[in-house]
Amino acid sequence: MELWNSSTWGSSFILVGILNDSRAPELLCATITVLYMLALASNGLLLLVITTDVRLHVPMYLLLGQLSLMDLLFTSVVTPKALMDYLRRENSISFGGCALQMFLALTLGGAEDLLLAFMAYDRYVAICHPLNYMIFMSPRVCWFTVTTSWILASLSALGHTVYTMHFPFCMSSEIRHLLCEIPPLLKLACADTSRYELMVYVTGVTFLLLPLSAIVASYTLILFTVLHMPSKEGRKKALVTCSSHLTVVGMFYGAATFMYVLPSSFHSPKQDNIISVFYTIVTPALNPLIYSLRNKEVMGSLRRVLGKYVLPVYPTH
Repeated sequence: MELWNSSTWGSSFILVGILNDSRAPELLCATITVLYMLALASNGLLLLVITTDVRLHVPMYLLLGQLSLMDLLFTSVVTPKALMDYLRRENSISFGGCALQMFLALTLGGAEDLLLAFMAYDRYVAICHPLNYMIFMSPRVCWFTVTTSWILASLSALGHTVYTMHFPFCMSSEIRHLLCEIPPLLKLACADTSRYELMVYVTGVTFLLLPLSAIVASYTLILFTVLHMPSKEGRKKALVTCSSHLTVVGMFYGAATFMYVLPSSFHSPKQDNIISVFYTIVTPALNPLIYSLRNKEVMGSLRRVLGKYVLPVYPTH
């Protein structure tokens, strides 16, 4: 079988994403564009509110701001490229571009995965140990969790990107996927990838199921504490905050588990494309809405910020 030199940066792949396989590509393109604009606006507004309102300069909202930043970057790594490829009818991506996209996507996805676990720990401390909250979740601890998420995710992403891209690839360089990701790229490799696929599986289990186990443990303890709260208002506030986080956790971990934990026999290009759209485009658009619409503090801050910067009140004469 003829091979092409995968170490040559002049080589390129063809991304055959969901827009190319859709029966109604124009409608899907418009939908993805709307979702991307919604993701930019909602995450951007949430970041603006958390940054400018001193009332939200607490660990819970610092972590939420990091989640919005990750979502904003994650969807921007994938969506503009997919839309421009469809509009220009040009689906190629260079070897270096593919490697960069894979590294950024893995970094942002891995960082969000770890951050969601730290957010669950933050809620556990706030609800189960409120008197010690500023000890267990001091600004130093908070920034340590954020930094840890970014560093561990980037190191894992770098290792996977370098190892995935070192394989020789066949002349048929079509990636039947929305973006450059490990599973669809390994299908193009003209070498035995079974050992590496096992390593990807082990890494996926470690990066996904261990944080998910921590989240489940945190919310189990939270549930026991909430059920024993004497105040109905306190129970309601705690449940609203936790239900928002659990909704985001369910969407993210469900899609990521499908891609990186389920065996390859359960995958098909069409299913993988749909799942990739879900966690790279749909979830980043919905996350800030899920967190903000049911949060009175965020909505109050949003009104104040919009009133100050967007809708100033002029004196009447």
